[in-house]
Amino acid sequence: MSVQGVLDKIKENNIQFVDFRFVDLSGHAHHITLPSTEVDGDTFVNGVAFDGSSIPGFRGIEESDMVMMPDTDSVFIDAFTDHPTLNIMCNIHTPDGERYERDPRSIAQKAEEYLQTTGIGTAAFFAPESEFFLFDDVRYETKMNTSFFSVDSEEAAWNTARKEEGGNLGYKVGVKGGYVPVAPVDSQQDIRSEMVRLMQEAGLRVERHHHEVATAGQAEINFRFDTLTKTADNLLLYKYIVNNVARQYGKSATFMPKPLFGDNGSGMHVHQSIFNGDSPLFYEKGAYANLSPMAIHYIGGILHHAPALIALTNPSTNSFKRLVPGYEAPVNLVFSKGNRSAAVRIPVAAVTPKGCRIEFRTPDSTANPYLAFAAMLLAGLDGIKRKIDPTALGYGPYDKNIYDLSDAEKAEIRSVPGSLDEALDALEADSEFLTEGGVFTQDFIDNYVAFKRGEAKAVAIRVHPYEYNLYFDC
Repeated sequence: MSVQGVLDKIKENNIQFVDFRFVDLSGHAHHITLPSTEVDGDTFVNGVAFDGSSIPGFRGIEESDMVMMPDTDSVFIDAFTDHPTLNIMCNIHTPDGERYERDPRSIAQKAEEYLQTTGIGTAAFFAPESEFFLFDDVRYETKMNTSFFSVDSEEAAWNTARKEEGGNLGYKVGVKGGYVPVAPVDSQQDIRSEMVRLMQEAGLRVERHHHEVATAGQAEINFRFDTLTKTADNLLLYKYIVNNVARQYGKSATFMPKPLFGDNGSGMHVHQSIFNGDSPLFYEKGAYANLSPMAIHYIGGILHHAPALIALTNPSTNSFKRLVPGYEAPVNLVFSKGNRSAAVRIPVAAVTPKGCRIEFRTPDSTANPYLAFAAMLLAGLDGIKRKIDPTALGYGPYDKNIYDLSDAEKAEIRSVPGSLDEALDALEADSEFLTEGGVFTQDFIDNYVAFKRGEAKAVAIRVHPYEYNLYFDC
């Protein structure tokens, strides 16, 4: 959309405010709102100033002035404001007009530009499956003398004996019993449908929604693939709508990978492919899973760089509570067709040549999507350029349930890092593929590692309630 198109949209929809948004290192959106009377053509040339030193991981107070530069292709009308408001995603620039090298959205755009310079293809397409929980009550606290969390859901397995409902009506979702039941067991059909309606109004093409495996309100809504940066924009919009509709219904949504102990966590399986114009480059009829050599080499790059990649695709201490065997968690660094126990799965049901793709199942929604998608693309491109053969390196294919293998067979399979610190170690040791084409800078990587190590340390030094079970009477 042109600048004039945005200004016309403001006028035609009687927009009173324009909300300018950017994303921080962790993937959280921030915003500054201007009255629409203060927005004109110059706004899209000069941008909107803000204080970068107040955003964790950005800039020091001595160099705090930053500028949001609006992207006219990212506008949508906000469904949750009392006053008509138009939202616009922005890139971050320095005061002298240069791209800010720590801006996640600019990094995503540079990854797309780099793809085009390689001659491999013209566009990379991404489609995340971002799962979440809907809770009725969320409480947590961390002090010197206390630490706890407590969440609740009217459909949770632990509430079969609860009386507070005015007579328990039953129909609770059992542990690992939540995959696509109908109502009344699935109590959240209307909430998800309202989320979908608003996503469609905002411009997302939604393909389906359903209850997910875990008890206590786990859900999934799938929207259609798009190019890398646009898909990251769409994921932020998706999470914004999920969170706000949940609040309207008196619930809280969370995209935490592992909010519950003993049941499935929430992942963000990421489907991806490369096209040259209108031609899909990952399809070859009759080959293994109908994958082209390029697709196989792309998989090789993903699996070869996976330990480092996971520092960006699973960047929280909670991520590694999900990445444990036994809960459909893709901890095994192998590939397979249709096999959900592998880190890389190739969907084979109802797939057309243009729909042929690979699915990296390890990521979760604590990832900043701009950084995660850019990093996945760069890992895959490195695999293509170097012709990394995942079969020769022992990454499969494994077309059987890996969890049923013998201990000796499992020992031959490489696993994901066991903690955020291990993933950050891997990133420090293997980051050259990210700096190709200047997409990520070494400054960004060093800053990111330091920022995330701070999070890991903050969790590690705190007393855990279960330690009282283990050690209080020692």
